[in-house]
Amino acid sequence: MTNPHRLRAQGATLAYGDRTVTTDLDLSIATGKVTAIVGANGCGKSTLLRALSRLIAPRSGQIVLDGKDLHRLPAKEVARVLGLLPQSPIAPEGIVVSDLVGRGRHPHQRLLAGWTAKDYASVAAALEATGTVALADRPVDELSGGQRQRVWIAMALAQETDILLLDEPTTFLDLAYQLEVLDLLTDLNRSRGTTVVMVLHDLNLAARYADELVAMKDGAVVAQGDPGDVVTRELIASVFGLECRVIADPVSGAPLVLPSGRHHVAT
Repeated sequence: MTNPHRLRAQGATLAYGDRTVTTDLDLSIATGKVTAIVGANGCGKSTLLRALSRLIAPRSGQIVLDGKDLHRLPAKEVARVLGLLPQSPIAPEGIVVSDLVGRGRHPHQRLLAGWTAKDYASVAAALEATGTVALADRPVDELSGGQRQRVWIAMALAQETDILLLDEPTTFLDLAYQLEVLDLLTDLNRSRGTTVVMVLHDLNLAARYADELVAMKDGAVVAQGDPGDVVTRELIASVFGLECRVIADPVSGAPLVLPSGRHHVAT
């Protein structure tokens, strides 16, 4: 599947009240690739993702989708192209899993029109892909944190957008499910050409799964490119304040960061 959509930040200054998070930030998202945004807590990575998803408007500059100001486009038009899984989504009280996942189909439905076969098929496929079929009739508020996270990802998949933004999609998940979710997103990218942009705390998982890595520090993009080029001992020291060794991951060949800690010296 060809994905023609292009998303970028152009001279974007992002702020909350009097607190400026980024100033004149420029970033082009690699179309049809998996991009991971990494950096220390408070560096602005989640704020950037919120701006890319139109949750916050730039104080100055623009977020541009296909050459147009994202904030001037109709909301439903944007929702057909761009999907978001925020960091701490909140489900309506009492809603069951199948209904929540079904909400991902709203951008594709016409006013007062009923569900189509395509809608039902998309929801079923999303439940199957995330291993949540058995949870379909369960209230979301009765699920564990890991189960809820997979259900939210199912809703994002059901939306069937060409660009998918995820803020910490592996939160609450055990390691096996973290890998399962990242494998799922990779499959989505490879089979449909979906542009995937995710904020991740785990640098090693980011380096393993991302085609492109964006490293942020103090509200600025300090490096962008192939993980093998971005993840260096010097960058980790600068961005994370961490002494480490960087070796080749024996499983994937991607860079693997081995932190030194106070009682060990990197050589």
